[in-house]
Amino acid sequence: MPVEWINDHEMYYEVHGSGDSLLCMTGWGTFCHGNTGLMARGMVERYQCVVFDHRGLGDSGDNATQRPSMRLYAEDAAGLLDHLGLSNVHVVGLVGMGACIGQEMAINRPDLVRSMTNMGAWAWCDPYLHDMLEMLREVHRAMGWAEFQKQVTVLSFLPEFYNQNKARLLGPNGGWADLYGRYEAHSRLIDACLRHDTLDRLHLIKAPSLILHAGQDKVNPPRTTLPIEEGIADARGVLMEDVAHVVAGKDQKKRFCEILLGFLAEVDAATESAAGAGATGTGGA
Repeated sequence: MPVEWINDHEMYYEVHGSGDSLLCMTGWGTFCHGNTGLMARGMVERYQCVVFDHRGLGDSGDNATQRPSMRLYAEDAAGLLDHLGLSNVHVVGLVGMGACIGQEMAINRPDLVRSMTNMGAWAWCDPYLHDMLEMLREVHRAMGWAEFQKQVTVLSFLPEFYNQNKARLLGPNGGWADLYGRYEAHSRLIDACLRHDTLDRLHLIKAPSLILHAGQDKVNPPRTTLPIEEGIADARGVLMEDVAHVVAGKDQKKRFCEILLGFLAEVDAATESAAGAGATGTGGA
């Protein structure tokens, strides 16, 4: 898959599937390099899915002269869609900063966004979240990647799931492996997370929006996701009471996929209906 010069850095991306276009973003990681299985089941089968490495991760470079911000990472994603000649795409942000990037795109480049999905996100980094993110950064810096991985994994999964799956959740093939040996890139991602603030601009988002609330999330609980739903006119909010920061387990994943793909299908149907009505209208007297 190609690496292109986009927004003053080398950006690695992949395109999977066929159909209407969809941009899918995660948090401190990537859906590239064989990780499409971490996306919602059925997504690649129904859509042309664009995924990429955040700057400094995977095969994407970085430009240390550019101050990290969520707006910068959103401009990266928008630049990629422009490069591919895509517009009016579904923007799906799953967990953390991928969702925050989606907010900035929906506000600043509405031409690119057919719909926006947010999960595990925030519109403003309150003191509790701020200090949690700073804590995780310090753990990574002072104690190393393995200890960071353990602590963020404990925060992100239900105790029962962690107890049953610890061996595969931790280690070089476990979660957040994209950050191994990438402390500086991780620190820049955290800087962007800490500075993210769309709270007073959410009303500018006009795209149909789905906001998923994870009732057992210790990182981004409804405390941080409800203000997103409340700030966007006609946003659809869905509470998944038993879900932690990461959707895990067969039953949870099935329900999550049904909610997400159902929402996308509704938006597609409405878009097609509007397009048909417009075409009919052009033939008037």
